[in-house]
Amino acid sequence: MDSVLNHLSNIKNSVLAGDWNALWQMGEKSLINAVEALLLMLVCYFLAKYLSRAIANPISRRVDQTLGRFVEKLVYRGCLGCGLLVVLAYFGVQSTSFAAVIATMGFAIGLAFQGTLSNFAAGILMLVFRPFKVGDLVVAGGVTARVQEIDLFHTIVDTPDNRRLIIPNNSISSNTIENVTYHPHRRIEIPLSISHDANLDATRAVLQRALDATPEVRHSDENLQPQVLIVGITNISVEWVVRGWASTPEFSLIRDKLIYQLKNHLTQSEIAIASPQMEVKLKDNSSQKPFTGRTLHRDSDSATPSFDDSSAFSRNRLTPRRAEVS
Repeated sequence: MDSVLNHLSNIKNSVLAGDWNALWQMGEKSLINAVEALLLMLVCYFLAKYLSRAIANPISRRVDQTLGRFVEKLVYRGCLGCGLLVVLAYFGVQSTSFAAVIATMGFAIGLAFQGTLSNFAAGILMLVFRPFKVGDLVVAGGVTARVQEIDLFHTIVDTPDNRRLIIPNNSISSNTIENVTYHPHRRIEIPLSISHDANLDATRAVLQRALDATPEVRHSDENLQPQVLIVGITNISVEWVVRGWASTPEFSLIRDKLIYQLKNHLTQSEIAIASPQMEVKLKDNSSQKPFTGRTLHRDSDSATPSFDDSSAFSRNRLTPRRAEVS
């Protein structure tokens, strides 16, 4: 460091004395050093790209695509960091000084990047325990989306309406994770409220025929067959539930087909689906004497108004009548 300062001081003195050769030589040397550093960084960049792909591709094919992408980024960034240290060492910069500075500032860096480090730790845990992988449909971080990429600090997902979301890994690992596509089959469950007027045996037969008309809901396992069950009785209906199984990729289509068959079979069999009803009772007041009103009149001989039940209108009386609304 002292030699560099002495060299700069000599160049300054030469420039002040009118000798520009020293400054020209310094610029020429600095330009050559900059070109050499750029070439070294380009070599490190292409080497990092090649090594990351060469290591990650076999992992993606033979082990897991999620782990392969993670290893690719880890190797790529590690190679770039090592290349930067090599370039600095080539120009005489001691890398041990950087290690000492980082060690000294480690505590401050840890406090400043507490959230970032927690996301990094969460990313490592997700890659180790693998609650989901790339391509899975998950409910995580308060959203339902398909996983596109798991990075060190965040996870990239696409929603069903084609929106891209970037969720911090800590938000995912600190909450419940639902992997919708983990199992190859999912159960379809459709609740129905049938009127009390419908015969129970007839209703069960109709619902079973609707299940038979949808062969996609049958499972190869004998313990996981379609079911028609009564699950409750309310004051307006009998509660039924129809259960079947569907392959996970076709879950929505098979569920739509089953609902279509259920509605058609119930309509054809004239079995009514119960709906909430309200009973209104009107009180009969016909036995009471209707209100005819009282008329106000003023006699010509008296200044005091008086009331009369008569509805006649005379020359000596002012009688406002009650308005009638037709």
